Amino acid sequence: MRARFGAWLRATPWLRGLPREVAVLSTVAFCVALGFGIVGPAIPIFADEFGVTAFWASAVVSVFALMRLVGALPAGWLVDRVGERITLATGLAIVAVSSALAGLSTSYPQLLVLRGVGGLGSAMFTVSALALLIRVAAPEQRGRSAAAFQGGFLLGGVTGPAVGGLTLGISIRLPFFVYAATLAAAVVVTVTLLRRTELRAQDGTTIEDEPVPGWTMLRAALRNRAYVTALVVNLGNGFTAFGLRASIVPLFVVNGLGLGKAWAGYGAFASAIAQAPLLGPAGRATDTLGRRRSLVIGLALSAAAFLGLMAVGAAWGYMIAMAVLGAASAYLGAAPAAVVGDVTEGRREGPVVATFQMMSDVGAVAGPLVAGLIVDRTGSYDAAFGIGAAVLFATLVLSATMPETLRRTPDSPGQTAPT
Repeated sequence: MRARFGAWLRATPWLRGLPREVAVLSTVAFCVALGFGIVGPAIPIFADEFGVTAFWASAVVSVFALMRLVGALPAGWLVDRVGERITLATGLAIVAVSSALAGLSTSYPQLLVLRGVGGLGSAMFTVSALALLIRVAAPEQRGRSAAAFQGGFLLGGVTGPAVGGLTLGISIRLPFFVYAATLAAAVVVTVTLLRRTELRAQDGTTIEDEPVPGWTMLRAALRNRAYVTALVVNLGNGFTAFGLRASIVPLFVVNGLGLGKAWAGYGAFASAIAQAPLLGPAGRATDTLGRRRSLVIGLALSAAAFLGLMAVGAAWGYMIAMAVLGAASAYLGAAPAAVVGDVTEGRREGPVVATFQMMSDVGAVAGPLVAGLIVDRTGSYDAAFGIGAAVLFATLVLSATMPETLRRTPDSPGQTAPT
């Protein structure tokens, strides 16, 4: 299996030159996103079959994100104690088992609890995968590595809903079991292909030589301007991605533009189509032009897209704005993670990575509520989009003035990026 995987890696242009572990993590990301795309539409429908209200049916979705938020820092602590690979495989296994059991639920409380347990496992997976990704990649590879990892999620996220529609037509419970199967495949990939990975910090220190990190490292990181910028960018991106793009834009399409519900899916597809070909260039730009410039590009594109949504009154303008959002996502998926890797210098610092991940989860939990409240109070979708654009402009200013963190290793081509 390792030999076949190596041959596939050498034949894939956007993975060429990157550590083998990046391809493994991208494959794991694809399996996770594929399964989630399959089960996602089934979750609220399955909850509704227990005769609960719309609020409680939606709570099954929210509890997953909430437990991811709660579990992020413990997952970071676990990464420091037992390592990225064990945490990664264990987290995937927890989500797989809880998903299979959720498919067997006979009551709403069972489903709610099991989805919450799955959220804890998801936090373990996300934190450990990002921690491993930024450790195995050299400074001049972190942007491309983060983009490749994001590409795995994107491909799985696009494929999953199509497969999910077929499974949902067979049985409301079947998507949960298919999700468990894709996660089990991810566990096999992790255990098989990562067991011989040698982790080494930027200064050449192996993990056996590293002391177990403490919370003092997180406190030091919080005094780092670039790290704080990455946190704010991830928070703002989570707010706009989940609070506006995922929650408000579909309502805007139907109620604001007067288009059919299918246009919400068309817009999401336009974003994916624009994002996919830019993942490679965005990653290379992050590793050559610098983290700061890529952040500015991504935030400027995202803010422009929300301003565009305020101005559009037709389907074509909406589709263009969604495509611009997809282009922005390519940059915002690579640059902030690369900044975190630069700050940690390739060392095992689970709480630092976990705190970064938590910011996106805070946006995912609070974003839909805040955005919905804005629309309810003002009666205007433009107000919500305007606030989103203002948040992005504020983070753009912070990013434009942050110190550049890209530092090349002595044997890498090119010069140190300017500060």
